[in-house]
Amino acid sequence: MLHDLIAYGHKLSVLRLPKSDVPLHAMAISAGYEQRVNEVYSWDGLQRGTAPFLVLQHTVAGQGRLDFAGVQHRLTPGQTMLLSLPHAHRYWLERGQSWEYFWIVLNGREALRIARAVIDVAGPVLTLSQGVIDRLAAACLALIDQPAILPGQASGAAYSAIVALHDGVFSTGAEPRPALPAAIARATAYVDANLAGPLNVARMAGVAQMSRAHFVRQFSAALATSPSAFVLERRLERVERLLLATDMSIVAIARATGFANANYLAKAFRRKYALAPLQYRNALRSAVGA
Repeated sequence: MLHDLIAYGHKLSVLRLPKSDVPLHAMAISAGYEQRVNEVYSWDGLQRGTAPFLVLQHTVAGQGRLDFAGVQHRLTPGQTMLLSLPHAHRYWLERGQSWEYFWIVLNGREALRIARAVIDVAGPVLTLSQGVIDRLAAACLALIDQPAILPGQASGAAYSAIVALHDGVFSTGAEPRPALPAAIARATAYVDANLAGPLNVARMAGVAQMSRAHFVRQFSAALATSPSAFVLERRLERVERLLLATDMSIVAIARATGFANANYLAKAFRRKYALAPLQYRNALRSAVGA
């Protein structure tokens, strides 16, 4: 299907669909197949509005650049970029370079849930099998090749794309990811099981049966983040799920996720998502017609 998309040629499609009375929780917003050559092309993940959405972009030829929360990536042919917005990132074309790619922009709570699980375990830059890439290309082609696409068709293409990513990362046939050292895995499991309670580095080190200093070094080497940053990230992920899946108050969510109070939760959430928690909940539900 990638060959078919390339043969189809460059095209952009912005979908203007009526909002359904029955919510569809994975929806395509736009799609395209483009080539950029030695031009200004730069997107800032904190300057694209407040409603949560996803960008899926696969490099066919040339190369682009991505700064993802301070980590630099070079996007080369065969690599797929997956981003959840709002988020602190920027991707761009370097001066004098070219970048050919196809892309799909999606929203909806189910698409966001799966995409963020993918990013959590595999990062924002994926190397997928040709079969998965063909499925992504087929979804893109379905979106740009139908001038009068219906909401259900657009949602079907969105689901096709997001579950292709799921299969590419989580299926048993995928390339296995390196396992964490047993001691570090015990600590991360302890964090996930005790997010509502107090979590400190000394306790995590005790679970791992290491000294505090040795634990911090080993944890940071294994996960490329500090123990305290890991705990905060896990708590914010739990907050996001509770915002989307429940009608719990911010006070109740703070208690359930180990934040000292609702104000502290709101400040931490805004730093990551560029939205207050209730704004985030309302923006997403409005986007999917919930």
